[in-house]
Amino acid sequence: MLTEDIRKELFENRDEKFHTFQSRLIPNIPSESIIGVKTPVLRNMAKKIYSDGADDFLSQLPHKYFEENQLHFFVLSHIKDYELCIKKIEEFLPYVDNWANCDQAAFRLFSKHKAELLEKIREWISSEHTYTVRFAVKLLMQFFLDEDFSDEYPKMAANVSHEDYYVRMMIAWYFATALAKQYDSVIPYFEECRLDEWIHRKAIQKAIESYRISDEHKEYLRSLK
Repeated sequence: MLTEDIRKELFENRDEKFHTFQSRLIPNIPSESIIGVKTPVLRNMAKKIYSDGADDFLSQLPHKYFEENQLHFFVLSHIKDYELCIKKIEEFLPYVDNWANCDQAAFRLFSKHKAELLEKIREWISSEHTYTVRFAVKLLMQFFLDEDFSDEYPKMAANVSHEDYYVRMMIAWYFATALAKQYDSVIPYFEECRLDEWIHRKAIQKAIESYRISDEHKEYLRSLK
């Protein structure tokens, strides 16, 4: 399916109110690069693009519109071959320029390839590209805070040195989630002030807002602000 056909379909599904809403949510990209197409529509389009053969669309980088980038990641999430999926992700990551494109695709395939994925996370988390780092921390949070958890992983997140707001916010999100899932292992990061002060405060804020953390733990976290 060619980009021109995809773009035509995107504009046919444009929602002006949603365009305004999205533009406010993603202020670091030009509002004119956002068409205003809701996520369920994009997910359905991505399924069709993938089933029809996505090579033409995936090869046409850089894309012009936010929704084309969103479609790109959604299409990649349908790939069933791990090595091919990683190859295509690495081709695309340099073009990701906002948190929404970075965060919304779900790669269920990765749950079956955690050892290989961890090596990629180690590589990506050291990148100089903002959204490659954010993507790496997101994957660390998504796949390595449960039965595969190791004390090494919060160290990886804590050691990220990056001044971009969207990376720092993802690290805070990581630690807030870690407090919900691996409280005993990560609470020393807050007791001993091992995190950047802004990340420390933001993680506590997000943890206190979480329904997954006990009232007792929330009260203690308030004392660590």
